[in-house]
Amino acid sequence: MEVIKTEIDGVIIIRPRIFEDARGYFFESYSKRDFDRLVSEINFVQDNESSSCYGVLRGLHFQKPPYTQSKLVRVTKGRVLDVAVDIRRGSPTYGKSVSCELTADNHLMFFIPHGFAHGFVVLSEDAVFQYKCDNFYHPESEGAIAWNDPDLAIDWRIPLDDVILSAKDQAHPRLCEIETPFSIED
Repeated sequence: MEVIKTEIDGVIIIRPRIFEDARGYFFESYSKRDFDRLVSEINFVQDNESSSCYGVLRGLHFQKPPYTQSKLVRVTKGRVLDVAVDIRRGSPTYGKSVSCELTADNHLMFFIPHGFAHGFVVLSEDAVFQYKCDNFYHPESEGAIAWNDPDLAIDWRIPLDDVILSAKDQAHPRLCEIETPFSIED
């Protein structure tokens, strides 16, 4: 696997080694040994999957301490734009985002560590999105920031009129309106 660093320290793009022949392809989508050695020592405890249609935007979500989550995300069908926003107080990249287009064809994976808000938008007709988490989901620990926070200036790469949100994702505060539970020391 190839580890590709992004503009934000700790957020990583992973390109697996793909073996293709006339029958199709094979790749190792996750190896704890390689991940721990090349990215970070993580104990993933939960796998999740969602299916969404074009325009569905989920995010920008995070889990507050003590139930923070690092995520390793990928797409098995379709195409999404995945976004991580640094919400660690004191970080030189606080409020900055990095995005990665994940597709069933490019097989890229995106690692989002603790201290980041995370979201994605579906760019294809439909998409299946899978992710590993290193902590179990705790609803009482949910946090989120507005997907369209003007200070973040995220280019979601679809017309804003095409964005489909849950009722919950329509009502999140801007980053400047929350007391972020993370700091660079965490």
